Amino acid sequence: MYRCIRQSRYTTAVLLTLPLKPKFPLTLPLTKHSSYLSPRKISSLSFLSCSPAAMSTTSSPPVAKKVPHQMEMFGDVRVDNYYWLRDDSRSDPDVLAYLDQENAYTESIMSGTKHLEKQIYAEIRGRIKEDDISAPIRRGPYYYYKKTMEGKEYVQHCRRSAPKESVSVHDVMPTGPDAPPEHIILDENLKAKEHTFYKIGELRVSPNHKLVAYSEDTKGDEIFTVHVIDAETGEPVGKPIVGVTYGLEWAGDEALMYITMDSTLRPDKVWLHKLQTEQDTDSCLYHEKDDMFSLDLGASESKKYIFVSSNSKITGFVFYLDIARPELGLVTLTPRLDGIDTSASHRGNHFIITRRSDEVFNSEVLACPVDDTSATTILVPHRESVKIQDVHLFADHLVLYEREKALQRIIVYQLPAIGEPLEGLKGGRAVNFVDPVYSVDPAESQFSSSVLRYVYSSLRTPLSVFDYDMNTGTSVLKKTETVLGGFDSSNYVTERKWATAEDGTQIPISLVYYKNLVKLDGSEPLYLYGYGSYEVSIDPSFNGSRLSLLDRGFVFAIAHIRGGGEMGRQWYENGKLLKKKNTFTDFISCAEYLIENKYGSKEKLCIDGRSAGGLLIGAVLNMRPDLFKAAVAGVPFVDVLTTMLDPTIPLTTSEWEEWGDPRKEEFYYYMKSYSPVDNVKAQNYPEILITAGLNDPRVMYSEPAKFVAKLRDLKTSDNLLLFKCELGAGHFSKSGRFERLELDSFMYTFILKTLNMVPDVGAEKNSCL
Repeated sequence: MYRCIRQSRYTTAVLLTLPLKPKFPLTLPLTKHSSYLSPRKISSLSFLSCSPAAMSTTSSPPVAKKVPHQMEMFGDVRVDNYYWLRDDSRSDPDVLAYLDQENAYTESIMSGTKHLEKQIYAEIRGRIKEDDISAPIRRGPYYYYKKTMEGKEYVQHCRRSAPKESVSVHDVMPTGPDAPPEHIILDENLKAKEHTFYKIGELRVSPNHKLVAYSEDTKGDEIFTVHVIDAETGEPVGKPIVGVTYGLEWAGDEALMYITMDSTLRPDKVWLHKLQTEQDTDSCLYHEKDDMFSLDLGASESKKYIFVSSNSKITGFVFYLDIARPELGLVTLTPRLDGIDTSASHRGNHFIITRRSDEVFNSEVLACPVDDTSATTILVPHRESVKIQDVHLFADHLVLYEREKALQRIIVYQLPAIGEPLEGLKGGRAVNFVDPVYSVDPAESQFSSSVLRYVYSSLRTPLSVFDYDMNTGTSVLKKTETVLGGFDSSNYVTERKWATAEDGTQIPISLVYYKNLVKLDGSEPLYLYGYGSYEVSIDPSFNGSRLSLLDRGFVFAIAHIRGGGEMGRQWYENGKLLKKKNTFTDFISCAEYLIENKYGSKEKLCIDGRSAGGLLIGAVLNMRPDLFKAAVAGVPFVDVLTTMLDPTIPLTTSEWEEWGDPRKEEFYYYMKSYSPVDNVKAQNYPEILITAGLNDPRVMYSEPAKFVAKLRDLKTSDNLLLFKCELGAGHFSKSGRFERLELDSFMYTFILKTLNMVPDVGAEKNSCL
């Protein structure tokens, strides 16, 4: 099923992976052979007992100048003393100097724990099998896969010739001296050499497998340049296409479809580009002029059509391009109707449509003939307790990805032969999973086969790729992420618990801990993660870095609070707009539940959230600073009211349906009542680490910068407040896979420092600095 990936102030599936980068000396022996402390050794270490004040006397924190900026609406006057920190050009010397001062202060405060930071980095990197390949995927005459090499930051995109036999779950790519030779299509390491930041957005192979189109971002601002190369020689084909956002597909072997953005970075135009022609001659297939809507595109599994979707937060409608007849342009598949959200795919002589509305809030699945799209038949009806999250089509099967009671599931249905009538589906077969809480996601599968590929993990189970025979119900493990360093999943316990919110709603919590280290008597350090926006589900998945916390006796928990999508569409609706505060009070209720049930104590409770999850952290810090020992807010969306009043800022107009339009009085005062920057006051705050990216297009660096400046001015406690702004990256921080590990080690070191858990290894000459 093609579904729009809507750009928002969110980060998916990045639990504890992307804090910002500390600058390590280049001489560190950071290889996969670095020493790794086992849980047993860690538990036996002695720890220094140092007060926060003693650990933070190396320098004075920066003090941002105050330049009063008055804003008035509905007779309400707000004065922002730090409005000057916003510089859209990212070149103002005063702003850059302040960010440099904050980075230098953070580096100074954390300089005394470098031994721990190095140790944690070595642990995390030591768990990784650096030379590895992904599970190969069969596409026509080739196996395609990605390969990593020891010491290299980026991947190689490769392929090998495949035999002509049909695809099965037992299919294995041949290797060794007698196997077809490996061909490297693109080596990101070579491309990244000239850039401090390098990211491939999308890589698409042409239908005839002769050409490759890929998009690259070299700043972190998520504005891509598309290159087309010969798949065999790597030679460029035509000139690059510039100023492109997410969404890139081949329309046959000689044309590409792509999307560009307006001045606020809203995806607003979809284009058709013929190879070997100038970009300024490309055809604009559709221009979305409504600034509440954004465009996306994707190919159907059948590869017969490309779907273009225009979406707001509550409305979505779809066009299609017949790849065999591109001269016909885009054709409307589903009409634009307020409050109706649709996505689509194709099989034989039918389109398959997933439809959501206020009445069918958890979605239904419809079929309609290609030649009569108004004649719809319900295949899967709406169910109040089951949310349809995704639909995948095959020649002979339809696969539903669903969720109920905050757990995902996969249901496989046999379809009648192509050309026969499509009616209500019955007798679906469920795929079985073993952990009490887990994460399962679709992976690329071949439309013409009976093999479904999915990716499974849990808080204790590394990422695992399975091929599932939809005819027999047989699952075959194709690849499991290797975790070195003596990892044994049986040492860890995962649980699902339920907290009671202020209004009586039951809030699911996912937990993991090392069973031989945790006594559940309230003495263990507790790490609580939350997000709760955009209907994004934070499903319990594996994170190798997180073992450095678990192996030190931490209990790790995810609060599946309202505003996310874990419990269905209404779960989201009850945590947005004028119900947004449910997100924050749910999180507080989860923290209180965990403390009451001896999973930790407020003296050792650390909290974390990124982007819109950073808004969560900022809000609960203002509401209940007494409840937490330490907090990490990554690229946090904390200046909600000012941002949402400014339609020139990227994402603002499209997000009025998420947060509300503060040009309306009711929304103005409601948003003001929780916006973190607007609610900082003179009170004791816990230890806080805040991160940002200078080139971030989703949450401007100035939002966390202003939050830090105001906290420094008003907070009454001496607890640490650190700000780290990555000057060469954006929302997702640095791009190299090992650089991201450095960021993890920095954040974990901060947490351990605040909990007085820095091991005394004699390296600091008995100093607490």
